[in-house]
Amino acid sequence: MHNDAPALKVAMIGHGFMGAAHSQGWRVAPRFYDLPARPEMALLVGRSSPGVDAAAATWGWKETATDWRAAVDRDDIDVIDIVTPGGSHAEIAIAALEAGKHVLCEKPLANTLDEAVAMAEAADRAGKGVFAMVGFTYRRVPAAAFARDLVRSGTIGEIRQVRASYLQDWLVDSDAPLTWRLQKDLAGSGALGDLGAHAVDLAQFITGQKVTGVSGLLNTFVHERPLLGEASGLAGTATQERGLVTVDDVALFSGRFDGGAVGSFEATRMSTGRKNALRLEVAGSSGAVSFDLEKMNSLGFYDATAPDTRQGFTDIMVTEPAHPYLSAWWPAGHSLGYEHGFVHQAKDFVEAIMEQRQPEPSFADGLQVQRVLDSVERSAGADSIWTKTI
Repeated sequence: MHNDAPALKVAMIGHGFMGAAHSQGWRVAPRFYDLPARPEMALLVGRSSPGVDAAAATWGWKETATDWRAAVDRDDIDVIDIVTPGGSHAEIAIAALEAGKHVLCEKPLANTLDEAVAMAEAADRAGKGVFAMVGFTYRRVPAAAFARDLVRSGTIGEIRQVRASYLQDWLVDSDAPLTWRLQKDLAGSGALGDLGAHAVDLAQFITGQKVTGVSGLLNTFVHERPLLGEASGLAGTATQERGLVTVDDVALFSGRFDGGAVGSFEATRMSTGRKNALRLEVAGSSGAVSFDLEKMNSLGFYDATAPDTRQGFTDIMVTEPAHPYLSAWWPAGHSLGYEHGFVHQAKDFVEAIMEQRQPEPSFADGLQVQRVLDSVERSAGADSIWTKTI
């Protein structure tokens, strides 16, 4: 970090699973990267004093509050980091932008398309020098960023087909408790928004093409679950009372891209045996790339121009200093993990703010993903085969 780097004071709203991941990012980024500003973990906001105080002590936040408006109203706060359930994203983000704060908001951008539109418009109104970004963190896995570099440089030729899936199994047990992620008023949708949003964003990021039409199917296998007692990670302990699941367990959809490619997408929390398998394969006229988050330090690459005797997918270990983000980390072959994407996110956000350029993905990018999610939901309940996103 520059010796004379100014402080950039951060307030984070929420402190659950994503709060821990974002806290790790803010803590570690300035210790590995030479940042133009010093992120200061100034304020942590939660619903109750005991919980937020404990989280602040664990992760190193200086102060706490139980009302997010306290963060927005403070003149010394520069950044509002939103890691709450989607139902509160719009209200907090719009208020923060109107107060002149930079905003980092977890994905998906909002619970509804109307809310996402309002957030993107607020980001546009905020004017010069105020920036907003969506937390599609998997863009910042080095292997995924390297796949983007290969594809966009034309290495695999004309992009023809994309296959994207995000497979988890943490809801296979029908007695797993009813967390907020299973309630439409808090989460907006189920596997579609939670996981499908990542698959769509990563597909668009790597290919440089936007999804412009979809045909979708949504399904809920377990319609009633025990109410949540104490939360832990994605799930927690169950009580004896039961409640209704109001979101999808599985989303399947096909899509057309504006560059001519076609794609298939799957998002499920019912894929028995799969823990966090975000997979994406892009097939082109002269090659292909294949990424799997459960093998996140490598990238599959196929060169169709090689002699027949040497064709086949090559497993590239993405740990060299010349690969994206790796110059600040360990020697080649020393793997990175899940939390490093959040460090890269903090790095990119701080650098963009201080260089006065729009960080990516922007709220406009988040809105594009929200249009796809909305179109899948409408298609799943419609008679027509194709539902246009725009």
